[in-house]
Amino acid sequence: MSTIRLLTASTGKAGEKTLQTEDLATVLPNIKSGWLDILNPGEAEKKFMLEKLNFHPLAVEDCFADPVDRAEHYETHRFVVLKARDTDSELDTEYLLVFLTDNLLVTVRNTVIPAVERFRGRYRSIRRQKRLERGPEFLLYELLDSVADDWMDILSNYSDKLDNLEDRVFDIHNSYSNLLESLHQIKQDLREIQKSIIPLQNIVGRLMRPDEEFISEENYLYFRDLADVIKGLVIQVENYSSGAASTRDTYLSQVSVKLSESNSRLSEVMTTLTVIGSIMLPLSLIAGIAGMNVGSDFDFTQIVSVMIVFAGIMLFYFYRKGWIGPQE
Repeated sequence: MSTIRLLTASTGKAGEKTLQTEDLATVLPNIKSGWLDILNPGEAEKKFMLEKLNFHPLAVEDCFADPVDRAEHYETHRFVVLKARDTDSELDTEYLLVFLTDNLLVTVRNTVIPAVERFRGRYRSIRRQKRLERGPEFLLYELLDSVADDWMDILSNYSDKLDNLEDRVFDIHNSYSNLLESLHQIKQDLREIQKSIIPLQNIVGRLMRPDEEFISEENYLYFRDLADVIKGLVIQVENYSSGAASTRDTYLSQVSVKLSESNSRLSEVMTTLTVIGSIMLPLSLIAGIAGMNVGSDFDFTQIVSVMIVFAGIMLFYFYRKGWIGPQE
């Protein structure tokens, strides 16, 4: 079911109304500056946007299809499509479509978007009313700034997560499970965030292009500040991604060193067992052959002496080969 909310600035306070499409035709002509929010639009809302608001058919069709991030300047209005985080999951995004007329900011969405609710809180703030009277163009800035602030809050959480994982990787006294999986998950999450922030940066950059004539000189400084904020977010994501990659490489290096040490110890054990077996095998042969002739051809002292001499010769040979003794 669709929900239509109209917010206007009047007498220093924001008034909010929930309306039907039938009521909008009589209310909108009297509004000097306002925000119309359409949630889950249907055929009635589509007809209203085409016939009453005179929005371009291609722009309206994007509200009912899978659009792409873009900014267009039509004859009677401006149109912006961007991704914003929804409430289903921390990183799931949905398209937010924005129409901009001379006296109205219209947002169209199909789900609850935290950035829109944040913008709604700004719009209803009394101390912002004078700034909001700058018109729909400034409202667009506030909306985009709310989207950027929403991503900033998410990134601050990932900063804490990454710091925690770095401390665990360099903690030599304790062992932690699933470190590699956690680092890989952070890398994947940062890629998802980047997929939304970079298009937002491109959109704001296009809005500020002089040849587009999308932003008036009066509000240009605000959008330039917004561009700097989003650029900072992009740099932040890249730094976190590099940090996660570096921490992952350090962890893999530690695992490799531990595996190498384990293999070295195993090699020492196998070398020791091999030397022992190499000595004992011929001694067993001597004992087997000579032992059957003790008292006739050999006495016990002779057999033991031969075994000791043979063992000594083999130990000396192994030593000269470097298989036993101190390693250079």
